[in-house]
Amino acid sequence: MAQVGNKYTKWIMLAILIVVAAFILFPVLIVVYNSFKGTLFVSNNLFALPNSQSFVSFSNYTGGIARINFFSAFGYSLWITVSSVIFILLLTSMLAWYITRVKGGFTKGIYYLLVISMIVPFQMVMFTMSKFANMIHLDNPVGIIVLYVGFGCGLSTFMFSGFIKSIPIALEEAAMIDGANPPRTFFSVVLPMLKSTAITIAILQTMWVWNDYLMPYLVIGTEYRTIPVAIQYLRGGYGSIDWGYMMAMLVLAMLPVIIFYLACQKHIIKGVLAGAVKG
Repeated sequence: MAQVGNKYTKWIMLAILIVVAAFILFPVLIVVYNSFKGTLFVSNNLFALPNSQSFVSFSNYTGGIARINFFSAFGYSLWITVSSVIFILLLTSMLAWYITRVKGGFTKGIYYLLVISMIVPFQMVMFTMSKFANMIHLDNPVGIIVLYVGFGCGLSTFMFSGFIKSIPIALEEAAMIDGANPPRTFFSVVLPMLKSTAITIAILQTMWVWNDYLMPYLVIGTEYRTIPVAIQYLRGGYGSIDWGYMMAMLVLAMLPVIIFYLACQKHIIKGVLAGAVKG
């Protein structure tokens, strides 16, 4: 009887997961197949599949790319995202190792300040932040990376710290006995063990930075348009929107993150569980 009950439980859970997946994927599918329809057909019947009249092949993609200068926006988004994520991973892993291994009021204070920063909404500080960034000349594709590192260090340090606490300190002591200094100990012993957590953090931070609209719009404005900012310029006067171009550009904006996620998905659960140890 217990086996029958477990079997029914598995089927029920599977059915629930299928329904949840359908709800998540349905909006994405709508965007994808509407990217091959003409603008009028999209606005008149959003849920209808493309047919002989509404199908426009890849004209929405070619037109949208030319309209918003997509490759320039893609370049800025790629540069900002890759650079921000690399610096976040490197700096926060080093910080997490330091505040975990060096016990004291100072390191404990830093840790709790970073945890508190995770609950402060960006909207609360966005105008002050954008004004300050302008004053110290961070309003450019290089300076905005500093801001992303600052806003991303709370969650990243928290997750890295949780995993580092589970690493036996004897491994680091053995490396130091063999003559390794602290930087070599970190890069040779600690950092390789952080692979799963680092990949999880990289995915989370990549999705955030790549899709972020507010910070690039407020800090670097329209001079250096990232993809989310550039897509907004498909809006015309009096609220008109070229829906065909909009759907096509949204598909192109989603593709890099989806590919990156699929390539790294096997590390996600492992990294999340590892980062939750003794948080």
